[in-house]
Amino acid sequence: MQKIDAHQHFWRYDAETDGWITDEMKVLRRDFMPPDLKKELERNAFDGCVAVQADQSEAETQFLLDLSGEYPFIKGVVGWLDIRAKNFEQRLEHFAANPELKGLRHIVQDAPDDRFLLQPSFIEGVRLLADYDLTYDILIYERQLPAAVEFARQLPGQRLVLDHIGKPVMDKGPTGRWKEGIRALAEHPDTYCKLSGLVTEADWQQWKPDDFKPFLDVVFEAFGPERLMFGSDWPVCTLAASYSEVVGIVTEYIQALSDQEQQMIMGGNARAFYDL
Repeated sequence: MQKIDAHQHFWRYDAETDGWITDEMKVLRRDFMPPDLKKELERNAFDGCVAVQADQSEAETQFLLDLSGEYPFIKGVVGWLDIRAKNFEQRLEHFAANPELKGLRHIVQDAPDDRFLLQPSFIEGVRLLADYDLTYDILIYERQLPAAVEFARQLPGQRLVLDHIGKPVMDKGPTGRWKEGIRALAEHPDTYCKLSGLVTEADWQQWKPDDFKPFLDVVFEAFGPERLMFGSDWPVCTLAASYSEVVGIVTEYIQALSDQEQQMIMGGNARAFYDL
């Protein structure tokens, strides 16, 4: 079975559009393009990846789709469109004509309203994705999990995936709020979870693989190996770890599972979820 990195990014660095890259993240202030990732994928025996939006613009979506047409190892794109816009369905129809578009994402973690996901216009927009067989990536912080649970409840049958295990507060182990949110979200059978973004939520300089075990225990109990998928979050992960180290955190944790379960987590679930 093919190994798929279910979550990574590309960009040509621009100080204005990439303003989220702060001074402490200055190592990311350069271009990160497919030839750079290809070396990491080959070094770690991955067959392909899913490119996920980092900028909230239609230009970003087209940029990623163009790259997927040029580099066959990019198996799919999670782009961005203005889901709340009055012309959303028209723009969705336009971009969904490209079979490499597999889903959409909005950077909800930065929304000032923790209940952003529950806006009627946003829910109605996401509801349209099913008509085009597209998915939705949920990018939130731990405090926004209650809204995500209600969001999933209102979208039965829509394929959803939680990015970065919900960005938990990691300094003192899993909080009750995070565990409760993860378990409630996992009750919705069409919702998956990405084993991604772990190292950048931890102490960038002093993390240890064992730091993540209590968090992985919770998501594995809640979602099971059938609804979990590995994602590197490259190049953002390089703030705290190498690509190989990020892979190692997950592969070490799952080594006690069956070969089939390991293959699902490292590629099979991503292929099925995104219809790669």
